[in-house]
Amino acid sequence: QVQLVESGGGLVQAGGSLRLSCAASGRSLIDHDLSRYTMGWFRQAPGKEREFVAVISRGGAITDYAHSVKGRFTISRENAKNSVYLQMDSLEADDTAVYFCAAGLSVGTGTYLYDYDNWGQGTQVTVSS
Repeated sequence: QVQLVESGGGLVQAGGSLRLSCAASGRSLIDHDLSRYTMGWFRQAPGKEREFVAVISRGGAITDYAHSVKGRFTISRENAKNSVYLQMDSLEADDTAVYFCAAGLSVGTGTYLYDYDNWGQGTQVTVSS
């Protein structure tokens, strides 16, 4: 079971940028190895369901984004550092949410909650207008 820890959230003005990070830890070396997992970012705003934001394949060659963030957010990974990132630019008030990192071993499109069986605790992103 891989443990995921998000960081980098905070308060930013509309139009600003934030970079979220997700690091892996676990009891064994194999659990630390994020290269085994497809990685995703999701978010949950107050009173709303958790929604897909971005996904990246194990090797990093394939990415996909929610329509609402395409062109503004960039997902990337550094497998050597067991880390995944979400660069968020041109932030809008509607981007305010708790952002979650997720890891999945057997993933379909990677855009659904059920694609993942490992989740972090989340990091708060607040965009002021």
